[in-house]
Amino acid sequence: MADSFDLVLKGGTVVNHDGEGARDVGITVGRFAAIGDLSRASAGAVIDCRGLHLLPGVIDTQVHFREPGGTHKEDLESGSRGAVLGGVTAVFEMPNTDPLTVTGAALADKVGRARHRMHCDFAFFIGGTRENTAELPDLERLPGCAGVKVFMGSSTGSLLVEDDDGVRNILRVIRRRASFHSEDEPRLRERRHLRIEGDPRSHPVWRDEDAALTCTTRLVRLARETGKRVHVLHVTTAREMALLRAHKDVASVEVTPHHLTMTAPECYERLGALAQMNPPVRDAAHRAALWHGLAQGVVDVLGSDHAPHTREEKAKPYPASPSGMTGVQTLVPLMLDHVHAGRLSLARFVDLTSAGPARLFGIARKGRIAAGFDADLTVVDLGRRQTITDGWVASRAGWTPYAGVTVMGWPVGTIVRGRKVMWDGQILEAAQGEAVRFLEALPPQAA
Repeated sequence: MADSFDLVLKGGTVVNHDGEGARDVGITVGRFAAIGDLSRASAGAVIDCRGLHLLPGVIDTQVHFREPGGTHKEDLESGSRGAVLGGVTAVFEMPNTDPLTVTGAALADKVGRARHRMHCDFAFFIGGTRENTAELPDLERLPGCAGVKVFMGSSTGSLLVEDDDGVRNILRVIRRRASFHSEDEPRLRERRHLRIEGDPRSHPVWRDEDAALTCTTRLVRLARETGKRVHVLHVTTAREMALLRAHKDVASVEVTPHHLTMTAPECYERLGALAQMNPPVRDAAHRAALWHGLAQGVVDVLGSDHAPHTREEKAKPYPASPSGMTGVQTLVPLMLDHVHAGRLSLARFVDLTSAGPARLFGIARKGRIAAGFDADLTVVDLGRRQTITDGWVASRAGWTPYAGVTVMGWPVGTIVRGRKVMWDGQILEAAQGEAVRFLEALPPQAA
């Protein structure tokens, strides 16, 4: 075991794939080098972590950072600043920007914009369309690509692939796990008349349970038919959770902190369109089903679905108000509060936010605290009581639906590849974000 390190975190409680216990962590050249008693080791820097828990770096596999095309409400720098302030060490960003991320050039542009400008590490989804289907096998293996994302509902133009033939053709040609927004677009069109002007409580009436279930049923059938893996994003309904439980060999499941925390109609009555998102926040019975699915192991990962809009945009009368809310910065504190309340264990939280993403997406050298892995850490104080405020939120949107909510448990440090990026609410280093690498797309390298 090496006796000299660039950085040692001493005296913290490590929560990892092999359990939980008091251990020191040594880091050299951006990777974990040793875990255990390092009291005799020397280090360039030492962080006293007594009373704190060290978690593998949290990976948020669904964010919308709006660049290019919507930078008045978010960009890659501001979104990633919020991420590291919230304890998130890597994010996967979605393709519905302007222009859409549906070509190699558009993906390379995003990677170029992000490198050493984002504070956390990053990957970008390529949008699957009818027009680029033939190119997807090459596109999904490009540097910085998190995989293919398909919108079966809640999109427009070429990014919307609502029919079975279009989805089937995409699944046939790709090799990696594809991610899906699963709402049935024909049903959404049929039910538009159920939206009530000025009343966001009608949002889950319009985008009802059957819109989600119908689409997810189709998706699972197509996954089996083509022999491919699918990832169902932001699952919101009890019947979807029961369906997916029976198809875990082909389908993985994401839920969001919003759907685990909020309930309708209360959230719409209190927050108005600030609570509006797709798929919508539903009633308490559906929320209970999500928690049951999580407890039973049906849920694989948490994603924030961070999708910011300005207050002015959200103030438009429903349904002109856009769907989406901030979330990347509040993912960790909200879920730590659920841990404190006994709704899930800290080990399960780690699985949902680090080991789970690494397992599903085949992330190289991330997802656990282990020698040789990237030294990504989310350092948390489980005993810290803190109130979430709009002023704390780094998003250009400038608001959170949880303003005024007091939580127990708080991210106090974010370590990205051995760099102390955030500590106690302060960004300490210039942005040095790099593209996440994936096992199914590793480039050949010289020995």
